[in-house]
Amino acid sequence: MPAKRAKNKRSLAARADKYRLYEQAVQEPEADIDFAVDTFRSEFARRPRRLREDFCGTAAVCCEWVRAHARNRAWGVDLAREPLEWSRKHHLAALKASQRRRVRLVQGDVRGAGSEPVDVVLAQNFSYFLLRERRHLVGYFRAAYRNLDHQGLLVLDAYGGTNSVRRASEATEYDDFVYEWDQDDFDPIGRMATCHIHFEFPDGSRLERAFSYHWRMYTIPEIRDALDAAGFTATEAYWEGVDPDTDEGDGVYTAQVRGTPDDAWVAYIVGIKR
Repeated sequence: MPAKRAKNKRSLAARADKYRLYEQAVQEPEADIDFAVDTFRSEFARRPRRLREDFCGTAAVCCEWVRAHARNRAWGVDLAREPLEWSRKHHLAALKASQRRRVRLVQGDVRGAGSEPVDVVLAQNFSYFLLRERRHLVGYFRAAYRNLDHQGLLVLDAYGGTNSVRRASEATEYDDFVYEWDQDDFDPIGRMATCHIHFEFPDGSRLERAFSYHWRMYTIPEIRDALDAAGFTATEAYWEGVDPDTDEGDGVYTAQVRGTPDDAWVAYIVGIKR
């Protein structure tokens, strides 16, 4: 009995699955896929079938991709073993056998791990910001270019605004937890930021620094210049529209040559290979 009582007293934070929480709070695989498909069809007048998710983590996008159509195939590449194993246990195990055969997960450096030529390479959640020197960023973009077929897109996201260049934190409430984005430090000379993700639960327990990042806050012009240097034919910046009723982002991204000043923004950057 004493052992059972001790087990029952474990906090919600101690029992939490940080990867599940991350996916709930941060990722929207369906939205990323819709954007990639719509942009590809607009550019090349056909539907993409082969996708590579770089810095894939738990490979949520890969698994959603193969669910979407029986002809879709996906490759996921990440340097870390743990999230890939989590994906195999949770995401791949939930797929049908026919879907599972169309996903390949690779542990390795995205700059060196090869795959079949694909239509779309995705690098989302600002993961490529971890390549803190421009030469490494250009090197990755060149690798992505090589992994694309003769026509293809590299789809990136970026964030910025005044909140991104100072110490700041933002909490978002979900049904059974609070997600906190904590920008702990920012160096304006090197544009280096140290950020953490924390989770808080109804019992008052916290999962501190479930994820931490030390990355370079690249600007959109820097990203586009690096894509040009890597050989991409063209680049586009896609800016989010504003809902006039709420004055918040409406989730609709369109190619723009000029953005609007905001305390916090997220944009898509697309490198086009023709």
